Amino acid sequence: MESVLSTTRKLAPLASGDVQKIATREAYGQALLELGEERDDVVVLDADLSGSTKTKGFSKAFPERFFNIGVAEANMIGTAAGLAAMGKTVFASSFAMFAAGKAWEQTRQSVCVPELSVKICATHAGLTVGEDGKSHQMLEDITLMRVLPHMRVIVPADAVEARLAVRAAAETEGPMYVRLSRASTPVILSEEYEFQLGRGTLLREGGDVAIAACGVEVAEALGAAEILAGQGIEARVLNLATIDPIDTELVVQAANDCGAILTVEEHQIRGGLGDAVAQTVVRHAPVPMELLGMDDAFGQSAPASELIPHYGLDSASIAARAQELMRRKG
Repeated sequence: MESVLSTTRKLAPLASGDVQKIATREAYGQALLELGEERDDVVVLDADLSGSTKTKGFSKAFPERFFNIGVAEANMIGTAAGLAAMGKTVFASSFAMFAAGKAWEQTRQSVCVPELSVKICATHAGLTVGEDGKSHQMLEDITLMRVLPHMRVIVPADAVEARLAVRAAAETEGPMYVRLSRASTPVILSEEYEFQLGRGTLLREGGDVAIAACGVEVAEALGAAEILAGQGIEARVLNLATIDPIDTELVVQAANDCGAILTVEEHQIRGGLGDAVAQTVVRHAPVPMELLGMDDAFGQSAPASELIPHYGLDSASIAARAQELMRRKG
């Protein structure tokens, strides 16, 4: 078995004071404005959803570098590829259902095969789209993007990380997929936090069980750790915002130290975060695992605050699954 050396990681700096709630798509819009001021090679495309994807601010500030392609996502990706081939750094935005689903072939052929610098930033992903229901609750996009060679996949935990991830995307050559939320979610990380592509973060120490999460589920994982602490169980919490490339070292260290890993995601467990972690664990440090997420099911129309507990993705449900995993661990 291949050896992976682990080193001690420092805890990521967490936000303090009153909890703020900001949608990661809001941070995306802010980051685009910053990049537009700093770099004249940044171009933004949208598929007639600029108000919702938060690219409208860029369109007003830099109209000569913004293109509304209309309700034609495949054309948007093709146009983005052409601009990237001319040396531009291109951000292409739509809802995750359309950006990942409707334009998958164009993403494969025109972006990933030639390894062009197209950054697909998809909003309205996951169950927290809420009342729009199963037709718009994209729960398969991580899988679709992960399977593509050369595509990096990022699912920021909060608005602080989203802004930094978008900036990192602009600075990194090649294709990238950034998954963003519709709903406002807790700001977890402090402004001192530093994002690094391919590197996860340690949010809480613990040696009994590890909980690895991404996106909106990171806040729920931290809540679960608090519940478990009250029961005498110390849970380590990992934020694996970069799903591809996965942070092998951090995952292996958690497996070795804790002896069990629970993954949590607002996405299908097939091909998502849990699958990426499981592949790492089985190759380097096999331990008992549980994958918590959507399991061969679509969502339904309801407020996000009701859907998360309904599908067992809230803090209490995560804590209960961690307890079950502890029993398997023995």
